[in-house]
Amino acid sequence: MLIKRPPDIKSSEITPETVYVNRRRLLKAAGLSGLSMLTGAACAQDSQGNNAGSEDYKSLGELRKSPFSTDAAPNSFEDITRYNNFYEFGTGKSDPAVYSGDFKPQPWSVTIDGEAEVTGTFNYEDIVGPHPLEERIYRLRCVEAWSMVVPWVGFSLGDLLKRFKPTSKAKYVAFETLVRPEEMPGQRRAILRWPYREGLRIDEAMHPLSMMVTGLYGVELPNQNGAPLRLMVPWKYGFKSIKSIVRISFVEKEPFTTWNDSAPQEYGFYANVNPEVDHPRWSQARERPIGDGFFAAKVPTLMFNGYEEQVAELYTGMDLRRYY
Repeated sequence: MLIKRPPDIKSSEITPETVYVNRRRLLKAAGLSGLSMLTGAACAQDSQGNNAGSEDYKSLGELRKSPFSTDAAPNSFEDITRYNNFYEFGTGKSDPAVYSGDFKPQPWSVTIDGEAEVTGTFNYEDIVGPHPLEERIYRLRCVEAWSMVVPWVGFSLGDLLKRFKPTSKAKYVAFETLVRPEEMPGQRRAILRWPYREGLRIDEAMHPLSMMVTGLYGVELPNQNGAPLRLMVPWKYGFKSIKSIVRISFVEKEPFTTWNDSAPQEYGFYANVNPEVDHPRWSQARERPIGDGFFAAKVPTLMFNGYEEQVAELYTGMDLRRYY
């Protein structure tokens, strides 16, 4: 591994003093130590309970309760918005919250193309407008062996895709994230090959559990969590749930995906949660629930992240060690 020495570091990669100071203020305001930020220890809550902090975001109004929700108690709003991966803003778990303040998620548009009868570029309101919003409480499992429970707000991905009338040639659905390095500082470095891209088999995309997310905890989706549109496929590892989507393509062949390109020996196309298949550098058999503290005991990882009954039939006859 190459380690940059001080003379090798570009001035553009040095954290500005104002950003550093703001980061310190953010940590102080959140009541978090550096250790708790890095480990996902439980955050302080006020009298409003788990959604403390959501009052700073626009309410999405009355929501339908989804029959697909888990019975597990959700993590706090602070857990969900302060500890997550979004490499477009940096590789640290706190980086998305710290560095996403300048990101502008509106106005927004999404391009639909490929093997479909209805294609073109549609604004955010066209994409979201026809769909009643509902709250779905889903488990999120990260390939790094941590997990949390999130009350996502959104609608069925399948219902959205059907509007564009995919043809019989559409075997997969590909997704692409925005590239805007002036607002997304992680994109100023070659951490990954930008734009971030992901994909699903079309039957996976059409499954009732697959969700297009527009918010969480009843409010608009925060920048650091993938505003204004992100994917949620709860039986797969979190990196499949692409954020800040600007393109959806119906394609005939398995699409390019970012992590499979970056480290194919570690990240397969399917990325189904499977405790029997270890990551090459760590076990996936157990996980640490975020919010219980760094030293909390790990718990067993569930097949398909606990959604085996609903999705196992999608993979009948497949070798899930080979197609990881």
